[in-house]
Amino acid sequence: MAKLTDLSGEGWPVASSQKNSTDFDEKLGTSPGVWTGGEMANPVPSACCVVLAAVVVVYAQRHSQQDSHIQYERVGADVTMKCGSMDWDAAVTWTANGTDIDDSHLNGSYLILKNVDLTQSGQYSCYEGSSWHLKYQTYLRVGTPPKEPVLMCRSNNYPKGFYCSWHLPSPTYIPNSFNISVIHGTREMVCEKDIFPKNRCHIRYLQLFLTVKYKVTLTVTNALGKNSTSLTFDEFAIVKPDPPESVVAKPVPNNPRRLEVAWQNPSSWPDPESFPLKFFLRYRPLILDQWQHVELLDGTSHTITDAYAGKEYIIQVAAKDNDIGTWSDWSVAVHATPWTEEPKHLTTEAQVTETTSASTSYFVPPPTTKICDWWAVRPWQCVGQLDWSWLLMVSSLFSEYAPSWGHERWGWVLGGHGGLRGSDVVGKGDTKQAVGEEHWV
Repeated sequence: MAKLTDLSGEGWPVASSQKNSTDFDEKLGTSPGVWTGGEMANPVPSACCVVLAAVVVVYAQRHSQQDSHIQYERVGADVTMKCGSMDWDAAVTWTANGTDIDDSHLNGSYLILKNVDLTQSGQYSCYEGSSWHLKYQTYLRVGTPPKEPVLMCRSNNYPKGFYCSWHLPSPTYIPNSFNISVIHGTREMVCEKDIFPKNRCHIRYLQLFLTVKYKVTLTVTNALGKNSTSLTFDEFAIVKPDPPESVVAKPVPNNPRRLEVAWQNPSSWPDPESFPLKFFLRYRPLILDQWQHVELLDGTSHTITDAYAGKEYIIQVAAKDNDIGTWSDWSVAVHATPWTEEPKHLTTEAQVTETTSASTSYFVPPPTTKICDWWAVRPWQCVGQLDWSWLLMVSSLFSEYAPSWGHERWGWVLGGHGGLRGSDVVGKGDTKQAVGEEHWV
């Protein structure tokens, strides 16, 4: 039976005040300024003071730890601490991590802590009256007893052996020790502790292909209780390789629906020639959730032939012994996209001609139309630039106001000096005769 001790307390440090007194003795024997042999000529008085101070400090440290110890208590418990050999009615002062504790927590010289929790772990000290002589000191560790541990055994390097690993389903906050025993039939086997991880040990097979089952029992113990679990199995049931390694996927040139996938045997599998592996490939495009699967009985490569053109794929591989055990976990996922043809640049003759024409053409503005200014020139000079329908409209408009303007003004507007004469305008509303004849200078 192997005994494995976890003194880490699952993240809780051991108090610095809990140093072994032997450590102090060793340090005292090599402290600077303390002469350990031979002669010292003309000692310096200040050096003597340093030595004396060091001795006093060491004595105080050793004296303060004479009555020190670690006290373990469950979460939620009521804790009573006695001040060493002091009487119940003695005047004392309690501190927690150097801070005075209120007298409401005292019952005489006893310290009473109700329903303790994890935050109350720490160093508690009791001093006598006003002299402050240390009478008692303890380090309180609040935690829980262990629950049933989780145990797992697996052979990832068959046929060399197998390993077992374990963990607690919840922390205890105090140190735990683990005892593991491995029995094959009537023979007890040695489980060698691994350096890393700390919660694992391995067993070497002494014989192969036996039907006798293995029984592994794990017991965890701490200051507040213990628990255990066990497994029974045969050597074939726990064979499970590590995932394949170095998985690579790449497109196949000029094949828009193919991907080449290659991988290597797991490095932990010791003899792939004698104990070959088979593989299970799965792949899917990222746009879909459904996997496609291919089982391969030999080889470490495969060509996917039904990929969607231009779609990115995710690919994984698992391994298993050809005859025994279970499939490994999936390998690290790799991504690949099938080959796609690069777009071609259009360079047709028509496009070149069009591009050339567009780049060499010039802007030719449309011919401008001369705008006639009726007030800057003689009115009859604008008549030739107007069509007769417009002139009919103007003459009709002016005929509305002809009576108030008089014949002379009306004739000047339409005829001016030698243009359309006012006498040519017959009257209001008679637009037909108003434009019946042109008279030019």
